[in-house]
Amino acid sequence: MTRKKKRKSNNKISNLTNTILSILKKEKKKTFNYKQISAILGVNDASSRNQIIKKLHQLHAKKEIEEVERGKYKAVVTAEYHTGILDVSGRGSSYVISNDFDEDVFIASNNINRALDGDEVEFYVYKRRKNGRMEGEITEIIKRAKSEYVGVIQLNKNYAFVIADNSKMYKDIFVPINKTNKAEDGDKVLVKLEDWPEKADSPYGKVIQVLGKPGEHNTEIHAILADYGLPYEFPHEVEDFANKIDTSITKEEIAKRRDMRKDLTFTIDPKDAKDFDDALSFKVLENGLYEIGIHIADVSHYVQENTILDEEAYQRGTSVYLVDRVVPMLPEILSNNACSLRPHEEKFTFSAVFHINDKAEVKNQWFGRTVTYSDARFAYEEAQAIIENNANLVIPAKAGIHSLEDINTEIPQEVSLTGKTYKTSPKVAQAILKMDALAKKMRSKRMSAGAISFDKVEVKFNLDEENNPIGVFFKSSKDANKLIEEFMLLANKKVAEFIGKQSVKKTFVYRVHDEPDVSKLASLQNIVSKFGYKLNFKDRKSTTSSLNYLLQDVVGKKEQNLVDTLTIRSMSKAEYTTQNIGHYGLAFDYYTHFTSPIRRYPDVMVHRLLQHYLDGGKSVSEEAYEDKCHHASDMENLATKAERDSIKYMQIRFMEDHKDEDFLGVISGVTDWGIYVEIIDNKCEGMVSIRDLKDDHYAFDESQYALIGRHTKNMYQLGDEVVVKVKGTDLVKKHLDFLLIGRKEE
Repeated sequence: MTRKKKRKSNNKISNLTNTILSILKKEKKKTFNYKQISAILGVNDASSRNQIIKKLHQLHAKKEIEEVERGKYKAVVTAEYHTGILDVSGRGSSYVISNDFDEDVFIASNNINRALDGDEVEFYVYKRRKNGRMEGEITEIIKRAKSEYVGVIQLNKNYAFVIADNSKMYKDIFVPINKTNKAEDGDKVLVKLEDWPEKADSPYGKVIQVLGKPGEHNTEIHAILADYGLPYEFPHEVEDFANKIDTSITKEEIAKRRDMRKDLTFTIDPKDAKDFDDALSFKVLENGLYEIGIHIADVSHYVQENTILDEEAYQRGTSVYLVDRVVPMLPEILSNNACSLRPHEEKFTFSAVFHINDKAEVKNQWFGRTVTYSDARFAYEEAQAIIENNANLVIPAKAGIHSLEDINTEIPQEVSLTGKTYKTSPKVAQAILKMDALAKKMRSKRMSAGAISFDKVEVKFNLDEENNPIGVFFKSSKDANKLIEEFMLLANKKVAEFIGKQSVKKTFVYRVHDEPDVSKLASLQNIVSKFGYKLNFKDRKSTTSSLNYLLQDVVGKKEQNLVDTLTIRSMSKAEYTTQNIGHYGLAFDYYTHFTSPIRRYPDVMVHRLLQHYLDGGKSVSEEAYEDKCHHASDMENLATKAERDSIKYMQIRFMEDHKDEDFLGVISGVTDWGIYVEIIDNKCEGMVSIRDLKDDHYAFDESQYALIGRHTKNMYQLGDEVVVKVKGTDLVKKHLDFLLIGRKEE
């Protein structure tokens, strides 16, 4: 009996060349034989194996792959490989942002190879798309951007899934039932990625924290912090360490410092501030110059290097200012007590002291550790009242004072300012008025030198006892704010110059701001032209001048917030580095952060380095400090995102109680899926879906930043004023949907 011959499979493996190249390039440091490739492809018949062997020989002959050992192949590494950061769009597509290319590289979903948003990846470009844009494939994940995600857990009998809040997380996270950390179905949780098995569709993770029920206030605030990896509590051992620090003002320590306790010193801060980083002192010298001291909390005196307190502060990098709370960089014993320059208390400070003439020119300077005493604490509103109403300043005759020029009096009085009464003294009032005049001159010089005036309106909320938003108000910068700003800028600038201009280069922490990208400025011009504004980018002077005119022209107009935001986005990001390139926005050749060590770790580093060099120390490791600068910039960026998310969350909560009202808004964005509208009265922004525009079929016209009706030619364009009503609010996804009611009635 003759045996039947085994039938040969004639199934041809499709796209085999690209498949093999993809496998080898993804693991380009490994070698593969035909058996391993067959296993990856899930084939084991003779025909398929022969196809793979034949293709390997062909690719080797073409020198597209190399044979390392007999039958073992690896990818030919060429200059095609690049590195970049993956940007996953919330709408499914992905791009890699790389310094090697002027444009972003498109990555199809089947070529993302398990990379996640923000990951540092290696990729290669293999073709151009029909629209001319480059397309590539990710070959290696160099560094994960994050491993923890916030989401809602869905429990099944033997397993669970966490659906991430972040729309850029395109996969649900599989959680074994024994790793759910007692979470209940529907809880908001923090999950940590542990593994992503080769054949698994989803990554595996474990729940490391149960945050609470979605939609509850504390749950959502904690979720914002957790999503960015920001802690909201201090470890017990750190709190315990801080509480045991000796915070007394000892005679031994005073003897090591410049004693400035008798100099008139005061603070000006927000009325609800709890920590006071900085104070100002004022004295008139016999030669007619003014001695002005910028006194900064000496945090580095208490936060010593190589302690658990210092490590915690470094890891946090910055305080985080959410709508309803502050998450401090330092424990309260330091941030609100020992380091805070509270009124009528002696404090250890690090000071920059300047002798300044009436032209606001610095004639002498001194840097060093001091001990100071704050005579008074002002809220910005109180200082502003003194500045605005100096002509109406009424001083009781019984004090024997006839004019504000009599600055030698120390007698505290009730000073009446247009109906309001503040307890101060003529001497303090005079100091504020003189410093305001000097600050205005310093600001004028900065503007003339090419500085850009960003006075963006801040959105603030009135909250009730349960942190419910009951009102929205806007905070803008006035003369009192600018007075403090100018003297802080002066200290930061002069400290940076003092180190940066030394004949022998010394490693230092600079705050730098690069020149804006030309393409971003061109995009800004295209958008603001829709509102009738023109910009001139001929040179640096014309650029900064026209940007300042733009920012002045929009004040009080419907498009102010939009234009302010777009202008800021057109600028490069400021960052910390040891490589000084100057600060474009401030028009300073040297700049650092010296003035806020309670809430910024880079300022602590600056204090330490400055004292080290004042003591004659040699230059420190540039590489070590560059790493620290990079970390500080990253943490600042995360804190900024968390702060924005908390504002967005509170805006949505506010709008939940106003669902039946019509609001006038301005179209702040136009996309192919709808228009974004910002309400003029409260700056809340929501989206009108293109599906809800029922009167016509609308298409996105990118050149006009508009949606245009196919039949009616009706146009909704960036900057148009429209009336909207709340359609829906989603506190979990921080999303606000509007219905378009119509256009503004003329």
